[in-house]
Amino acid sequence: MPELFSPLRLRALEIPNRLWMSPMCMYSADDAAEAGRPTDFHLAHYASHAFGGAGLVMVEATAVQARGRISPWDLGLWDDGQIPDFARLAAGIRHGGAVPGVQLAHAGRKASADSPARGGGALTAAQGGWPTVGPSPIPFPGYPVPEQMSVDDIAELVDEFAAAARRAREAGFEVVEIHAAHGYLLHSFLSPVANRRTDRWGGDFAGRTRLLKEVVAAVRSTWPDTLPVMLRISSTDWIEEDPTRSEESWTVEDSIRLAAEVCDLGVDLVDVSSGGLVPARISRDRDYQTSKAARLRRESGVPVAGVGRISEPVVASGLVASGDVDAVFVARQLLREISWPNRVAQELGAAPRHIPQYSYAV
Repeated sequence: MPELFSPLRLRALEIPNRLWMSPMCMYSADDAAEAGRPTDFHLAHYASHAFGGAGLVMVEATAVQARGRISPWDLGLWDDGQIPDFARLAAGIRHGGAVPGVQLAHAGRKASADSPARGGGALTAAQGGWPTVGPSPIPFPGYPVPEQMSVDDIAELVDEFAAAARRAREAGFEVVEIHAAHGYLLHSFLSPVANRRTDRWGGDFAGRTRLLKEVVAAVRSTWPDTLPVMLRISSTDWIEEDPTRSEESWTVEDSIRLAAEVCDLGVDLVDVSSGGLVPARISRDRDYQTSKAARLRRESGVPVAGVGRISEPVVASGLVASGDVDAVFVARQLLREISWPNRVAQELGAAPRHIPQYSYAV
């Protein structure tokens, strides 16, 4: 049995394999004002990837506040009325044989954006946009200046992450992932590029990581002890590797230190991505992110998932077999080929995962 298709146990949860569907925004939520609810598209989309053989299917970035959506078409779990629609997703994923997970997020200064299909960029008020918030009044390039979050705003945000985790569990999800990557709110607090605060949530490493640690602790206190909490981070802002730039930024060394500290707070696996805080030069190497995930695992001892440019069976299998990562999140390749995990299993000599209704295909 290839290691890629061996189960992974996190707390009391056993995930049937280590080839997982990465969270990817679909910009297809109910278009009623501030609805945030998944539609029939989401049910078909996520259930089909479960049937396709992914061991864990992670539902896309789901906002903990209405103003935390990336766009008006993003999902959200800021209200109990949204739970039934998410329960359909969790049930559909489970029927397909996969573990249902959901990523909880707040877009911060990158919120109130148009969908990529419509050109992206910040929405004006006339286009349905809304005021954004951030650690400091420093805009993402091309976006409006965000309002600096007050102490009360920060306390409310921590509570909202915990409440969204509670709703996710009531909907039937078994994994929750905190989104602290790609330049969104929690990442922007981590990086000195965006966080110029002088209070308890700014300044040195301890101050800039304080909010994330408060969110982790709040989610962990709400989430069952038997189920895992994951954390997605950007391992680097890519500024440290750009010889034309010299400002202080979030680095791989910072990520290694953070991983060990949040593990002590109850994070069970770190999902290692990169970038998104500011436009930056990103390596064209195939292992541009997975090499950083491997280093983080090696130097922190924390379980990790690798993600980014994983589109070949031998690469996915090799990352896990080598011990560089504990699992892989796959994104674009699963959009190209829904049943890619089952094809990979077949190519590597493992049994594809078929539900009884599909047994004729064996």
